[in-house]
Order: sequence, then C-alpha cells, then structure tokens
Amino acid sequence: MRAVFIRHGQSTGNAGVPCHDLSSIELTELGWRQARKVARGWTEAPTLIVTSPYLRTRQTAEATIQRFPDVPVEVWPIEEFTYLQPSRWNGTRSAERMPHLERYWSEADPAYCDGEGAESFGTLLRRAEAALDRLAALPSPGPVYVFSHGQFIQAVRAVVTEAELDDRGKMLRFWRKGEPPAIGNAELVGVEWHNEQWCSSQDKRAI
Repeated sequence: MRAVFIRHGQSTGNAGVPCHDLSSIELTELGWRQARKVARGWTEAPTLIVTSPYLRTRQTAEATIQRFPDVPVEVWPIEEFTYLQPSRWNGTRSAERMPHLERYWSEADPAYCDGEGAESFGTLLRRAEAALDRLAALPSPGPVYVFSHGQFIQAVRAVVTEAELDDRGKMLRFWRKGEPPAIGNAELVGVEWHNEQWCSSQDKRAI
C-alpha cells in the first residue's frame, strides 16, 4: 500500500488574514495555482482520493478529482491540529498567540487540552495512527492521494519515522519558534506499508 499526503495550497490564513472559523478558510489565488500544479504532476491514477472535511483541502483536491473523475472520493477525520481553544484565539494574529504557543510547546504535555474545541497533542497522534491503520486495511495497493493539513501530515510522519519516541518525545521535536512549517503548502509526503509496517517513500516534492 502506498499513500501520498498532500498539504493544502496556500490559504488566506497562511497569508496572514485573521480567521474566525478554521474549517471554512479558503485558498488564495496562489493556493489555487498550487492545487492545479499538483494535479498536473501526478504520474499515475490513484485508487482513492481522500480529503479532510475542511474547505481548503477540498479546494486543493478539486483539480485532482477533475483529472481522475472515476476515482472514488472519501472524507476522513484528518483535519488540522487545533491546539488553541477556538473561542479564545480565532480572529487573532500570530503575534498575539505567540506567548501562548511558546508556553504550550515548551511544556510539551501531550495530554494537555486548551479548552472546548481544541485537542491534545496525544489525540492528534491517535488520529494520525487511525488514518494509517485505515489506509493499511484498504484492499488495493494504492496509490491513495490524501489531501490534509501541515501539522496533521507532520504527525503522520512522526508516527512513521519516530516510532521509538513516546508522545512527549515526538512533541518536543514538533515545533521550533521562528522555523518555517515542517510541511510546506502543496508539499507531498509519501508513505508505504511494507513488511507489516509503515516507512517513508521517495514520493516527496514541494510545489
């Protein structure tokens, strides 16, 4: 089984526009161009296309869906990691959130939940593991194209490549102040189910 995870194209949130509903953030014009470039770049048809329920991933998947109109499409719970309570932080700018982000990541408590509508880092990892289990159980060898979000894909990669670390160990490596996102907009990250375990594949490129 092979799967390729694709982070959504540039969104208005990535471009610095404050948002009040994380699920309805849209792509920018650059994001739409990135989505079309992803679709043109595929070298084989998938057996399944998966998207998160969030608008920006469904928009990113559109061009790929149009290119492969006979391929089934499913929506899985692979949405972005919401670790700040939305009612407190939605609509704020990154500078306002930064002190709380620094505290959250430096304490590295994978069981901590910031409040209603947020999830713990441990829960994020369990969602990543569940998505990988679901992929491994599919009857076809793939490829499956999975349109998701940066930190969710980063969590998938941590599950695959850092299996020797516990949740806190993975969390301590997850975020560094001032560093660019670990997974860029429209970046592809491949994984492969081989000999009863997941490993990274060579299917990785930035658009």
